Amino acid sequence: MYLCRAIENGKIMATIMLKYNTRNRIATKTIDYILSLGVFEKTKPEYSFVESDNDIAYGRVYEAKDANDLIKQCLE
Repeated sequence: MYLCRAIENGKIMATIMLKYNTRNRIATKTIDYILSLGVFEKTKPEYSFVESDNDIAYGRVYEAKDANDLIKQCLE
């Protein structure tokens, strides 16, 4: 996993997550080239982001029918 942030006028405009094989030379060189442009900066993934990604992957997500259903689930 690789996170890049697009920065314009000192403000973060977007965060991009890339998943790639680090042993793939073309992918690694492409990432290096993108970073060399100076438009993106490399950041570490936030723990909460990784944790939520794992929750989705393992099916630990609840889909509420409506707002009342969501509140009911949260109070249980």
